[in-house]
Amino acid sequence: MAGENTTTVLTGSPSHGRSYMALSLRRLRRKKLAMFFLGIIVIMYGAGIFASVVTPYGYNDQDLSIAKQGPSVWHPFGTDRLGRDMLTRVIFGLRTTVIITVTSLVAGSLFLGIILGLISGYFGKLADSVIMRAGEVTSAFPEVFLLLIIVATLRPRIVVWVRAFEDATGIDWIVKLGIVDFAVVSFALAVFSWFGMARLVRGQVLQVRENQYSEAARAVGASTARILRVHVFPNIISPVIVAVSAGLAAFAGAELFLSFIGIGVQPPTPSLGRMIFEESSISVLRSDPHLLLFPVITVSILLFSFNLLGDAVNDAFNPRTR
Repeated sequence: MAGENTTTVLTGSPSHGRSYMALSLRRLRRKKLAMFFLGIIVIMYGAGIFASVVTPYGYNDQDLSIAKQGPSVWHPFGTDRLGRDMLTRVIFGLRTTVIITVTSLVAGSLFLGIILGLISGYFGKLADSVIMRAGEVTSAFPEVFLLLIIVATLRPRIVVWVRAFEDATGIDWIVKLGIVDFAVVSFALAVFSWFGMARLVRGQVLQVRENQYSEAARAVGASTARILRVHVFPNIISPVIVAVSAGLAAFAGAELFLSFIGIGVQPPTPSLGRMIFEESSISVLRSDPHLLLFPVITVSILLFSFNLLGDAVNDAFNPRTR
């Protein structure tokens, strides 16, 4: 009986982790409202990813003869001051949000946050002190202020370097497509987004590494990489998923805010935040309300969907709600 119990302890954790994940996903799929808003997010982000395919016009195609026209069959969201199709620009604005949200999330929270959290929680001592103190220093300053400094400082220099590279190679689309803006804003957001995830992962690892299956794996000589990959990471993935689902809205909101105050993605690359900023006046709302309402409604639907999906994911993956 003792041997059977020991075997259960040694091998039960990964299978338990998989069954817990399956159970959580099953609970999430049963939430019809969550699935509905997940579908909305997929549709909006899918349209942004394939913007050049699903839009009938170019985002910078101008026709002053149809400037500021209201919604019509040919332009469902109307046209802006330069006669550009608003639906096209809204979809390309979603593409901007997709690129910055995903790259910042992957590079910051997922890559840096999880790796540094695993190192800090599992090895402790000097590694833990260095990582946690560095994170506390970055989080001690106002995040918006530091984002402003990084974006405003780095972007002009990088644009100069990239333009010199374009002149030397004959390439002329790197700056035009907004790749520099995407890279700078994503880097700035990633720099300040890793600490929250690292602290969460660290706390989970401190608990998991003291469990019997982790101690048994160390006793039989399993390598550190295998222990982290097989025994530790599968047992911390649930709170990571909850944190990621909750953080998507924050990343999208940060991109919109930076563009709104003028230091995010620069024209002519469309950004929903920039579109709202340019048309945010009572006179526009009175004379040409479509210029402001459609970007605002799109942003509201996106953030609202993220928030409700995050609540559903937290309910499905949080064991305290069972």
